[in-house]
Amino acid sequence: MFDTGLYGQLRQQAGSDWLDYVEHSFVQQLGAGTLPQAAFRRYLTQDYLFLVHFARAYALLASKLRTLPEMRAASASLNAIVSELPLHVAYCASWGITEPEIALQPEAAETMNYTRYVLDIGHSGDALDLLVALMPCVAGYAEIGLNLLNSPLTVMEGNPYASWIRNYADEGYFAGVQASIDLLEHIGNQRGAEKRMAELSEIFTTATRLESAFWQMGLNAIDSAAVLPA
Repeated sequence: MFDTGLYGQLRQQAGSDWLDYVEHSFVQQLGAGTLPQAAFRRYLTQDYLFLVHFARAYALLASKLRTLPEMRAASASLNAIVSELPLHVAYCASWGITEPEIALQPEAAETMNYTRYVLDIGHSGDALDLLVALMPCVAGYAEIGLNLLNSPLTVMEGNPYASWIRNYADEGYFAGVQASIDLLEHIGNQRGAEKRMAELSEIFTTATRLESAFWQMGLNAIDSAAVLPA
């Protein structure tokens, strides 16, 4: 699923940047259940703001596609994000973070850098450029969830992050990821991906680095006064 086709090529060309993302210390601590809760709470609030902008990116993607089946595929991802937001709010509430508190949180620099980069790629490029910028998040989380679920180092019993891990290793989530990979392959064949690999690889790898920075933002918040009180 992750090693073949256009997505597999882009992932491979990201090299060590990809490993830095999917094996980030934030991720490893999630699996071990040792991640400081302040770091996770910071991540949760920023992830909500992040998802709002990713919904905008998928709406932009739909406008750049040419056929109804393609638009349906992009709209399915948009609808999944919009539907996920209330669930995200409920999950935040289980950590003692209310939606009004989330709304009052300013966007972190890492959130702005990542989401605005994706939107800029979407506005300045075509549908293929935008899809490539979206894929490290979409498929990367599935790989992370699967890796954590299957790792002998992961602790599920008593792990406060176990439900997060299960969510991104869920079959339903994987179905959505596969649909996104299939759309990438289709649009890539349609719009000459093989002749554009250098440019596409740069977009994919840049988005991958921004994903790592997003994880690091959570870790950096441990000693930050901006972290919501426990």
